[in-house]
Amino acid sequence: MSAMSANFAVAPSHVRPAAALRRGARGNSLRVVRRDIVAEAIKAPAKLNTTKSDAIFKAALDILPGGVNSPVRAFKSVGGGPIVFDRVKDAYAWDVDGNKYVDYVGSWGPAICGHANDRVNAKLKEQIDKGTSFGAPCELENVLGQMVIDRVPSVEMVRFCNSGTEACLSVLRVMRAHTGRTKIIKFEGCYHGHADPFLVQAGSGVATLGLPDSPGVPDGATNTTLCAPYNDLEAVKRIFAENKGEIAGVILEPVVGNSGFIVPDKSFLEGLREITTAEGALLTFDEVMTGFRISKGCAQEYWGVTPDLTTMGKVIGGGLPVGAYGGRREIMEIVAPAGPMYQAGTLSGNPLAMVAGIETLNILAEDGAYEYMEETTSRLIAGILQAGKDNGHAVCGGSIRGMFGLFFCEGPVRNFADATESDTDKFARWHRGMLEEGVYLAPSQYEAGFTGLKHTKEDIDFTIEAAKRVMARI
Repeated sequence: MSAMSANFAVAPSHVRPAAALRRGARGNSLRVVRRDIVAEAIKAPAKLNTTKSDAIFKAALDILPGGVNSPVRAFKSVGGGPIVFDRVKDAYAWDVDGNKYVDYVGSWGPAICGHANDRVNAKLKEQIDKGTSFGAPCELENVLGQMVIDRVPSVEMVRFCNSGTEACLSVLRVMRAHTGRTKIIKFEGCYHGHADPFLVQAGSGVATLGLPDSPGVPDGATNTTLCAPYNDLEAVKRIFAENKGEIAGVILEPVVGNSGFIVPDKSFLEGLREITTAEGALLTFDEVMTGFRISKGCAQEYWGVTPDLTTMGKVIGGGLPVGAYGGRREIMEIVAPAGPMYQAGTLSGNPLAMVAGIETLNILAEDGAYEYMEETTSRLIAGILQAGKDNGHAVCGGSIRGMFGLFFCEGPVRNFADATESDTDKFARWHRGMLEEGVYLAPSQYEAGFTGLKHTKEDIDFTIEAAKRVMARI
């Protein structure tokens, strides 16, 4: 029995509205009444009307490159026009045509406590009256910074910025400045933002759109980036041997979410820790996606492997733009103005992102939060995979806490090359079918899915039943 099932009837108190708690007619045990949510969740749209979404996207094509402000939103790999959202709340999204969806994208990760969380919103509203941006120090930076330091094993000092991309390009500079070396190792299919040195065999939108790298990136920006297959320690050893004394560091996702959901061998992470230490290089975990999502102390706490540096984002902004990087004190003190390595940002540490992050981490620190996501997400992916197998599809996948994924192939999927064996045409049909059933999934085979504290048992049941129908149709 998990801690969740031991401590909660259905979900922790922060998941349940007070009005939904009722005493049973007999005894004092609590039961959860979610009639309003259940009634809406089980009603799938008979026919998906996207008239307004289509019109808005058509207009956007004349205003925005590709009609969007981030490529994967364009639905190019799954077909059809993108769904234009109107509003979100808890685990749900409503589009401009009035369709309701159970949402497993969660703003690509930040909405772990639910969209428009009441507690987070209350803090934001209170802060707005005080000011949205200071361009000067505020105590909130200290508060969130100390929370990160207290939770994340590798972090003794932290610098806030405004995006995951900014965090990763900054930590790259830190690795080079600290070691005096220029070369880095990344892994095929791992995405660390769109800075030039990282757009080499990247995942996420680059993989989705079938772009091996990006025009406009000069050879000089990438000729110090060395790539290895994920989960292949011997390849890393060979690269170090061939570039003795030249490698500044290794950066990777400690659970891959940008080639689909791929889990590392723990021995792989442990081996990277040993090799980098022996070679005088720095180990960086890119936890922009995994940070505070799969454990209170991030993936490094989950795996028991401590890197030298960590990048963060998404969850620590509670839905607002944010990024951060941190590590051992003697490394971080190279960052200006403590040291000579320059990095700055007009909106870095702005009070809105700080208060949203503080309240989000407060919610995640409550008893049973991660156990609840483990129970919910494992049941979700088990149900989806079983629906696929029952209908004769080759499927594989898995989950950790609030993160999951599946591939339309036999598996196992241990790296990006394995991921490319997935049937992306079938994934496109699966994605469209689930949309029609009222389930919003990431519009790419090469993206992980996310659950959060507001996904209910009824939402999971609804999704699994929808998966059964769609798997039978495709």
